[in-house]
Amino acid sequence: MVVELAAVRLLAPWFGASTGVWTNVIGVILLALAVGYVCGARLSVSGSPDRRLGWVLVVGSGLTALLPLLAAPVAGLFMPADLALDEAAGLMLWGSLASSLVLFAPVAALLGCGCPLAVEALQVNSGGHAGAAGGRVLGISTLGSLLGTFGTTHWLLPRCGLMGTFLIAAACLGLAGLLLLLRSRSPRALAVGLIFAVLGVGSAFLPEFNNPEPAPGWKVLDQRQSAYQRLAVLENEAGSQRRLVVNEALDSFQSVWQPQPGLLGGGQYYDYFALPAWWAEPQEVWRALILGLGAGTAVRVLEGALPRGTALFSIGVEIDPAVVELGELYFGLQGNRPERRVLAGLDARAALPGVEDLQDLVILDCYANNMEIPPHLCSVEFFRETLGVLAPGGFLMVNAAGFGLDDPVVKALSLTLAQAFSSEILALRIPFSRNCVLVARAGLPVPRPGALGWDVGGRVGKALLPALEVPSAWRLVEPVTGSLQNTGVPVLTDDLNAMDQLQRESVRAGRQRWVVGA
Repeated sequence: MVVELAAVRLLAPWFGASTGVWTNVIGVILLALAVGYVCGARLSVSGSPDRRLGWVLVVGSGLTALLPLLAAPVAGLFMPADLALDEAAGLMLWGSLASSLVLFAPVAALLGCGCPLAVEALQVNSGGHAGAAGGRVLGISTLGSLLGTFGTTHWLLPRCGLMGTFLIAAACLGLAGLLLLLRSRSPRALAVGLIFAVLGVGSAFLPEFNNPEPAPGWKVLDQRQSAYQRLAVLENEAGSQRRLVVNEALDSFQSVWQPQPGLLGGGQYYDYFALPAWWAEPQEVWRALILGLGAGTAVRVLEGALPRGTALFSIGVEIDPAVVELGELYFGLQGNRPERRVLAGLDARAALPGVEDLQDLVILDCYANNMEIPPHLCSVEFFRETLGVLAPGGFLMVNAAGFGLDDPVVKALSLTLAQAFSSEILALRIPFSRNCVLVARAGLPVPRPGALGWDVGGRVGKALLPALEVPSAWRLVEPVTGSLQNTGVPVLTDDLNAMDQLQRESVRAGRQRWVVGA
């Protein structure tokens, strides 16, 4: 279980940690275990099962120790460097499958051999029935799996990193194997122990090669493994911008910083979160709830882009405490103040019932990776819960990563949001980006290009609105009455949510557009 859970994190810098990558890793390990069970059964009928089990564990230990060192060259074969996200989209699933076969199948097959060998060794040494020996082995192995499952996620990865996690797993396997070899009085036990010790100690002093190099012109300020993901803080050579990238990164980033708060420019979707404060009636306090705070980019944009005389009171919810910590260190994030509350370690949906004051703006920017929206944060039920924390006339803005307004993810999210609010929503395609922003409003019509109240003037309006007024840059989506099947677009619910499938369709569509040069 340590190897299986850490395997996805090992591949994440290249392929992410999506459901598809998890499926590939688990599928490869299950297949390899099945092969190992059959091979172990054959090995158990001849020779000393103790000695054979010892060899299996020691060899498995050595391969486990090498995994962090082999990850970069193997993954690099199937995911070349310097690809854009849409260029790499088609390689993520197949590349992760191929990398899993090369990296993890041999280790899993060896560990699979251990189960029948352990049963045979226990029965030979203690006598009794095969069923009794098998039950004891399964019971102990299941307890070990529980320890590996909880220990890997909550202790090993956050505290020891990937290299340390694999080395600890390798040490446990190697120690168990050496004890069995010594018990069987094998003359090769000492030699094997020496090789394993050199391998383990040598691996500990080698650098971690599982982190891709940053793009030219960027340097790494900090990087770490949190309980959820790989995180890296990058800074450009001029020191004028910092980015927080997660897992595969490619040409995408989760948060961005510049020295002065306010609009970022350059097609950053965060800038458009400032528009509702200009569309609404003037007010002294603007309350904003950010679900998916990240390192605090949205807060800094709002701080510098609100109308003059409007004070910002924000609540930021971020599930990964390590992201908040990096935000405080490198991105100017300031929390633990009445006007700047930060709720770290909370899921966005779980945090909603604790929001006491009605909000003028709710921003939904929650992603498990670059393009993966958790299904429980994009359902009709969830959007209705967000409606419950909005003040009359308040806005909900959703960052919808997709390749245009006809993207499967954007269309499904738009219709789902319209159904939840029982009103029109405005879908905006952000120029020079792979993002769309969906706008819904509590009890009032949403602004639309050319209508009264759309043009807000000032620097914010001049910077953001002209690019949105092109007919292909916006769309109004109405709720559907009657049979939803006639639309061809799914409405997402807690019970039936096809977001994973829609994201795969989005990636395939983006890949096709890149191939034909669209």
